[in-house]
Amino acid sequence: MIRIRPSTPADGERAVEIWCAAVDATHDFLSAEDRAAIEAEVRGFLPSAPLWLAVDGADLPVGFMLLDGTSMEALFIDPAHRGAGVGRALVAHALDRHPVLTTDVNEQNGQAVGFYERLGFVPTGRSERDSQGRAYPLVHLRFASPT
Repeated sequence: MIRIRPSTPADGERAVEIWCAAVDATHDFLSAEDRAAIEAEVRGFLPSAPLWLAVDGADLPVGFMLLDGTSMEALFIDPAHRGAGVGRALVAHALDRHPVLTTDVNEQNGQAVGFYERLGFVPTGRSERDSQGRAYPLVHLRFASPT
């Protein structure tokens, strides 16, 4: 049974582990240099970020989400728990708080684009570069309706 709870400082290293494993499983389009630079950035802010965690029955985080108002800034799932409803539970949690929800997703991450579209998100635009100015295009999505 997956439960959603706020993160605590003790969850920081586990959140970084989830990020690393999820990125390695889904972001094969990143150059090695960019992957290392992004990880350094993530290690600098993720442990103290106000995350929503999906935890298993033993309270072990298996996924996390970062919300900034109505924007879902991050959603990462431990690859060992993909396909088990963890991401869907985190998005549902976000929608309970913010029925008008937006997110950006790397265009090269087709699995993520499909995931959001299956949940009722629709594309609203596109950027040629990510938020750090790297040449990884983003698709901008907005929640439109439940599926």
